[in-house]
Amino acid sequence: MLPEEVNEWMQAGEGMHIIDGTLGGGGHSEAFLKAGAQVLGVDRDPEALAFASKRLAKYGDRFRTWQGNFADLRDIPEVRGDSRANGLLLDLGVSSRQLDAAERGFSFRGAGPLDMRMGPSCPFDAAHVVNTWAEAELVKIFRELGEEPQARRIAAAIVKRRANRNFETTTDLAECIEKEIGRHGRIHPATKTFQAIRMVVNDELGSLQRALENSIHLLKPGGRLLVITFHSLEDRMVKQFMQHRAKPFIDRPDWPEPRPNPDWCFRLPVRKAIAAGEKELRINTRARSAKLRVAELLDPSSSPR
Repeated sequence: MLPEEVNEWMQAGEGMHIIDGTLGGGGHSEAFLKAGAQVLGVDRDPEALAFASKRLAKYGDRFRTWQGNFADLRDIPEVRGDSRANGLLLDLGVSSRQLDAAERGFSFRGAGPLDMRMGPSCPFDAAHVVNTWAEAELVKIFRELGEEPQARRIAAAIVKRRANRNFETTTDLAECIEKEIGRHGRIHPATKTFQAIRMVVNDELGSLQRALENSIHLLKPGGRLLVITFHSLEDRMVKQFMQHRAKPFIDRPDWPEPRPNPDWCFRLPVRKAIAAGEKELRINTRARSAKLRVAELLDPSSSPR
């Protein structure tokens, strides 16, 4: 996603160390490797790691992998201390390979189990959420994570149906939702509900918050954090995190004067989110909702404290 924009703002080069926190198919990592960088590819999904490792084997020991959640990167010995990175990329959401694999249960385009786990470490799957969570809990996640205006009706329909028979497949759940609220326009009525369930199964917002906080400890001064988001909740979190930490001083109406910001650690090379160009939009419809934000870590000695 956004390959040209990521390459422009990451500025990968010879001898640099880049962490691709969401390896997926390895497209971004390959671009960094072609530029001469060393890359650590991270993914929860063992299938993604196997695929990318085979694809990028020609780069030898300049490409390494680690299986795990990008939120836990500080736990990897090789990224501690003097091994900090020149760049960290987080390309959020589910990958095209995961969406296209019906057996992973992310999409209702083909019948598959209600799974939606990005990796085996997730404590529960989508079937657990759909078949056991209380109606009020379902309403909450559909409304907050899916931004679904019909959250209450959908949750009620799910609870009513599962009282007779549990949901087992993606198409079964999608058909239940469509039957309840109907279909209007090109977007399937189950889309936002599926997004909400996937996000809670994988703790996507919690993982993102931890990854953002940890990024400060993963990058060298001058290192860049690039984050690609796909919906407003993610983008708002990233925007607020970066903008707050890019302010040398903060002010409040009840203060006599601005005060040094104890969280100041970034500068923003570009203040607004970067969208996909027309060329990519013509060949990749998913790029329509993608936004790239960029921050650069400052040297601690430049703090106003």
